[in-house]
Order: sequence, then C-alpha cells, then structure tokens
Amino acid sequence: MASIRDRMSGNEAVALAIKQVNPDVMPAFPITPSTEIPQMVSNFIANGEIDTEFIPVESEHSSMSAAIGASAAGARALTATSSCGLAFMWEELYIAASDRLPLVLCLVNRALTGPININCDHSDSMGARDSGWLQVYAESNQEAYDNFIMAYRVTEDLSVMLPMMVCQDGFITSHAIMNIELLDTETVRNFVGEYNPENFLLNAKMPMAIGPYANSPFYMETKMNQRIAMKNAKEVILKVCAEFEKISGRHYGLFEEYRLDDADYAMIIIGSAAGNAKDAVDELRDKGIKAGLLKIRVFRPFPGEEIAEALKNTKAIAILDRAESFSGMGGPLGTETKAALTDAGCTAKQINYFYGLGGRDFTKEDAEKVYEELMDLADGKPVEQYRYIGLRSREEK
Repeated sequence: MASIRDRMSGNEAVALAIKQVNPDVMPAFPITPSTEIPQMVSNFIANGEIDTEFIPVESEHSSMSAAIGASAAGARALTATSSCGLAFMWEELYIAASDRLPLVLCLVNRALTGPININCDHSDSMGARDSGWLQVYAESNQEAYDNFIMAYRVTEDLSVMLPMMVCQDGFITSHAIMNIELLDTETVRNFVGEYNPENFLLNAKMPMAIGPYANSPFYMETKMNQRIAMKNAKEVILKVCAEFEKISGRHYGLFEEYRLDDADYAMIIIGSAAGNAKDAVDELRDKGIKAGLLKIRVFRPFPGEEIAEALKNTKAIAILDRAESFSGMGGPLGTETKAALTDAGCTAKQINYFYGLGGRDFTKEDAEKVYEELMDLADGKPVEQYRYIGLRSREEK
C-alpha cells in the first residue's frame, strides 16, 4: 500500500493519528510539552474535520475523570498530558485500570518536579508503572504515530480491556520535525474499526455498576483479573503489530533487536536515545566489536521472558534507565530486567546506568563509553554500578 510522505513533529503526528481514528470524546488540560496535541485536535474539531467531542476541563484530574466517565458510558475516549499533569491524575489512573476501561492517554514524557524542569525523562510514566496501565514507548515520530493507531485495537480486545499510555519523549520527538510515512485516513479507520462495547453504563438492556465498592472478599479477585488481562496483552499486542505490518510495511513487537543476533555486549534502552545508541553499535561493529541493542517498546506488560531469551548468549548487558527510583539498587528498567534475567538463569554480567535525567544529553560518544565499560565488565574488571552518565560533578573533578 502506498504511503504518504510528510514531515512533522511527534505532537503533530499523534494529533493527526487522533484525527484519523476520530475518537468520540477528548477531555484535556494543557501542560508542556503535550499542550500541542489537544490544541491541534480542538482545531480539527472547530474546522469540522472530525466530530470528536472536546471537553475543556479545569485540571488534569478532571480530564482523566471525564475520560473515565466517557469510556464507562460506551464512548471511545482519550486524553493527553505530561509530567505533573500525570501526577495530578494519579488517583484516576488506578480507577481507569481497575474499571477495565479501554481509554488511551497520549503521554509526552517530561521530568517530574522538583526542581522544576520541562525537559524529558521517564519519571512520570515510570512512576505510574504499577497503576495497571499498558505502556508503549516510541523512539521516533513515526513510532509515536504508529503506536497510537494500534492502541485501541489492543485496549479494546475483550481479553485485555485495559487503558494504555502511548508515550513519546518530550521535545526530543514531540517538537522535533522528522520525516514520516503516513497512512490514508480510510485505511486507518478500517484498521481501527468501530467501537462496539458489550457492556456500558448507557446500555439500558444491561444495568451495571462501574467502580463499585469492593471490600476484602472481592478486591483481590479484581487485581487478579487485571493481572490476567495484562498477561493476555502480550499476545494481543503481537497480533495487532502483525496486522499493522500488512497495511504499513513497518514491523513492531514487544521490543526491537538491533544487531543483537550474535552480540557479545548488549544495551537495553527505552525511547529516543536508542537512535544514538544504534549509531554507536554501527561504529563498534565496523571495528569488529560485537555490540548490539535491545530497545524496549512495550514496558507494560513487561516482556521479561522474551528479553531473557533474546539476550541469552550475551557476555555483558548494560541497562539504561531514564528515571531514578531511589531504591539504591537501580532504576525501574534495571530492577525488572535483572529480575527477569535472574529468573531465566542468564549468566551474562549486568550493569545498570542512569542517563538523560531532566533532559541531559545522551550522545553517541556516551553510548560508546558504555560499551567500553561492558567489555571491561566481561573481562572481570571492576565497573561502577548505578552510575549517572554525564554527571557534571564527575567531569569537573
């Protein structure tokens, strides 16, 4: 199928994807760097290009509350936010997931205050990693566009019925202009399809409750059902990715393996920084060093068993976190990856780094240094765990 070539920012790409899907309801409150998404969608609506109902609200807590109400009523709903906006809707995130509502949140990743910072890291979404939401991340504007188009097909699957965060890196992809290949609107709408929920509040033929009180005899069972749905989502995501490849020619999975087949030294990373890491891999390969990369696309459900299988023949693994968990034992990605590798009996040596906090640059040279340290680690030389890459105080000593 012929693609439509264009140039646009990540926010423009997601807004266009929203326009092409034409959901029913979008409540939103502006916050940098996601503000452009509801702004562009509201312009589409004002110009008569889509018939989505836009609801201006007084806060992010209200935007998620309204999205929950719309989804519970049987509408296809979404919202968008960043950073402190996500923190403000924290209570509602758990409600949306426990009520099994298939709504979508366009999250433009930004560091959480404090100190005040408007640049990218993953502290907002990683802070919500245990809320019961599916999470998918984009390296590029293209992936941000594609991920949204696939989102409802996953969330609305009857074996899943969980909300999804469609994440992209603030400013790095959200505002940067990149080449992109678009699908035509008819193809997108045919792929996504109409939403016809089985159960919803406005269905007079089947009275139901959303978010009822669940005391001790019931609460644990609801959590188990969420857990089952999260596990089911892996298979559904892969199925939807395979169908999307047929209409786009673009292949996606739970993660991307880059020159990993015969790699001795592997890096695991999420988001836009994977691009510089791939450049480092290419340069090292030219020097005869067997470097490889595993880029996480889906963080929830966490593909632990699949990651372990992909890395089973490596000698040393670097896990890079763009969020600090303050456990003293690594970041969210590092902790979960190490647990998965241990469960699988992986013998590769592992090291966890922090990078890019508050928008700090992560360059190709930084990635090359990580691989150099991986080679040292594989040779039995001491390498510092949980180090901050690019920390100024270290460079000034």
